[in-house]
Amino acid sequence: MMVPQIKFIKHNVSISRLVYGIWRLHEDKDGFGEEQIYKKINTCLSLGIDTFDHADIYGDFENEERFGMVVKKHPDLKNKIKIITKFGIQVPGSKFPTKHYNTSKEHIRYSVERSLRKLQLDSLDVVLIHRPDPLMDPTEIAEVFESLIQEGKVKHFGVSNFTPSQFQMIQSQYKRPLFTNQVEFHLFHTEPMFDGTFDQMIQFGIHPMVWSPTAGGKIFAPKTESESNTLSKLEEIAKKYGASVDQIVYSWFLNHPAGLIPILGTNDLKRIESAAKCFSFPLTRLDWFSLLEVARGREVA
Repeated sequence: MMVPQIKFIKHNVSISRLVYGIWRLHEDKDGFGEEQIYKKINTCLSLGIDTFDHADIYGDFENEERFGMVVKKHPDLKNKIKIITKFGIQVPGSKFPTKHYNTSKEHIRYSVERSLRKLQLDSLDVVLIHRPDPLMDPTEIAEVFESLIQEGKVKHFGVSNFTPSQFQMIQSQYKRPLFTNQVEFHLFHTEPMFDGTFDQMIQFGIHPMVWSPTAGGKIFAPKTESESNTLSKLEEIAKKYGASVDQIVYSWFLNHPAGLIPILGTNDLKRIESAAKCFSFPLTRLDWFSLLEVARGREVA
């Protein structure tokens, strides 16, 4: 079963329901040379995963460029893949002694044009503000977003890690619908279901993207009693369905009416292939709630 596409109706575009994340590309035990990256891209495409999630800072600002070297060598990929990238985090170093955020119009334009150069692309499918900036000016942001779209450099803009009020602030000045809000969400961090984040996405008809769906691997290597109990419940449900634990984890996200889009963070090709099969194991409502209950350590009410 191929990974299906999910439609963003307001944007008249679709992306794969599972997205491959480039965050840990540089940590691959098999290396991250062009051949290995190309192999990973092709594995994803063979499974129906055509969307790749980047950020300018990933891999100490190198992962976009590494990925782009493969695109340059295999230009046919440009018509097969969709690229999401993020900007706005300034890490400390010789240039900046203090970590900070930058959503000024000058930095947004600089970041977009730098990502285009590194990724060897003429246009970026989606660009997200990586973190909410306390100094962000929604009017200025909306203006530069619109300019970059008119210039054909970006097709859609969105945000990441924004609260509902921060999302609404940007949307109030931006005349186009924001594409998504990419947030942390997993069995051990369920706040977006209860703080209005996902409610807002349903209200606006937008699909949230989910980073760290396996809690950074804690799902598979529990250290606390709660984490151990969650893994035991996952193993119980997996056995019932004839599935693997990771397939049940990813299937759990598919029940939510907002149309959540998990981002895969593994470098293991077999784990990518396994995750792609999660659509074959739809969970019942009772299965879904039983996992939520054990992970949170309490009943829903």
